[in-house]
Amino acid sequence: MKIEIWSDVVCPWCYIGKRRLESALSEFEHAESVQIVWRSFELDPYAPGESGQQPVDEMLAGKYGVSLERAREMNAQVTELAEAEGVEFRLDVAKRANTFDAHRLIHLAAENGLQQQAKERLLAAYFSEGKPIGERETLTELAAEIGIDRERAAAALAGDEFADEVRADERRAQELGANGVPFFVFDQRYGISGAQSPDVFLQVLERTWSETRPLTILGNDAGSNETDPGRSDGEGYCDDGGCEVVDSKA
Repeated sequence: MKIEIWSDVVCPWCYIGKRRLESALSEFEHAESVQIVWRSFELDPYAPGESGQQPVDEMLAGKYGVSLERAREMNAQVTELAEAEGVEFRLDVAKRANTFDAHRLIHLAAENGLQQQAKERLLAAYFSEGKPIGERETLTELAAEIGIDRERAAAALAGDEFADEVRADERRAQELGANGVPFFVFDQRYGISGAQSPDVFLQVLERTWSETRPLTILGNDAGSNETDPGRSDGEGYCDDGGCEVVDSKA
């Protein structure tokens, strides 16, 4: 099963949703057969890149037209919810950042089999450590931490590698009608918008699995008929040619 997740690394609900999906997967019988693919989505494409210094609470107040006090209350509420999922938010030190290069880094990490590690590291860097993830020097350091060659990461970020992949993800989100994140797509069959509860994720995991996987036929391994592998000796069997009962004593 493939789960594609449109997400941004400065989206608090994306981090919370990631943890809730992980909780559901811990209860899912076929979790080892689930592939997670992270897709790009920019919540604030016009945010400054390097040296962005605007605190998150100020950005939030301006975006929603609320007071700075109310913005801080909103951040406190989401911080409490994150804590319930085992994540420490430090929104008091987080700064507004452009995430385009961070998404390019996640695509580079995928090329190296490290996409999951990159996503988690970027989320933690922004929400728990207040790192300036809009700056390429910071991104290069984070890439090296998870095992990507430092020079390779620096060269990719200095150019325009994976820019097309980021834009393709964003176009696909529009085609799917995803106007916000997180947005989860299960085997191109079901979509979930928002950081739903682990129970909801588990229900969709089980439903998707049952609807997209063929039945496992039991009882054909032992005593199979060599001339007809689909028929077990000693059992009645019907095919297009009719029905017969095989005598196991014959």
